[in-house]
Amino acid sequence: MAEPAGTLDCPGEAYSLSGRRAAGEDPAKREQIIEGAKRVFMSVGFDAASMNDITREAGVSKGTIYVYFQNKEDLFSAMIEKERALFLAAVRTVLAAHEDVETGLYKFGVSFVTHMTDEKVITAMRTVLGVRDRMPDLCKRFFKGPENLRTVIQEFLAHQVDIGSLKIDDLDLAAGQFLDLSSGGFFKLRLFGTMETPPPPEEIDRVIGGAVRVFMAAYGVRQTTDD
Repeated sequence: MAEPAGTLDCPGEAYSLSGRRAAGEDPAKREQIIEGAKRVFMSVGFDAASMNDITREAGVSKGTIYVYFQNKEDLFSAMIEKERALFLAAVRTVLAAHEDVETGLYKFGVSFVTHMTDEKVITAMRTVLGVRDRMPDLCKRFFKGPENLRTVIQEFLAHQVDIGSLKIDDLDLAAGQFLDLSSGGFFKLRLFGTMETPPPPEEIDRVIGGAVRVFMAAYGVRQTTDD
């Protein structure tokens, strides 16, 4: 019995009867558009960027770009969410690789500060702040990131409590405290232009090392040995 016209029933994908993905369902094409948009946004900023610019940079037609994204706000959010997902995945990998609580906290802190003070991240945050009054929903979507990052470190802290390395009554509070300790003022200095370049590795090491010591003094479980 012949299949009816339309798309095939294939979980997770939409294909036409020709075997090609239905419009708007090709992940490679979507990625191509997001990467093109990223280059434009990072080059000229959000306000100056046009869908024509993005179309040319991504190497697609205007009709194609609107199949995947409603407007440049939608594109900008997709770009941010992709970068956030990549960063969170990398941070989870770092934490999973270190069972020792102090090493895990240190590696997390270094990754966090290095990422948050990177020029691309600072540029993106300045861009969002610049359109906050006109596009409050875009700001809300952008700044949900730190809560996700808090969740990642909170999961690590919960595991360390379970194995007896830490004693914490309020995991959410402790996670926020470590993020604040780790930032060391770097983020605000970079965001407002007081610090024109990312902090050097030795300064990050100094601040994160101090953050770990303070955090462990508050929440660490002292190990004792029997004579």
